[in-house]
Amino acid sequence: MSDVKDCNGNELEDGSNVQVNKDLKIKGMSKTLKRGTVIKNIRHTGNETQVECRIGKSTIVLKTQFLKKA
Repeated sequence: MSDVKDCNGNELEDGSNVQVNKDLKIKGMSKTLKRGTVIKNIRHTGNETQVECRIGKSTIVLKTQFLKKA
């Protein structure tokens, strides 16, 4: 697996907790992820610039440039 890094260059592993560093509008959802929201248990995708996580009952993919390790 390739190195997956957050916006500060810290390495992210499966199961890491991350924090959103800007307000993000999620396509297909009425919910907006606010800055500072902590997301638990991320998973790697095949792409080193994206991670997969669960928000409520939905599974979404987020870009690592908007995340920092919590």
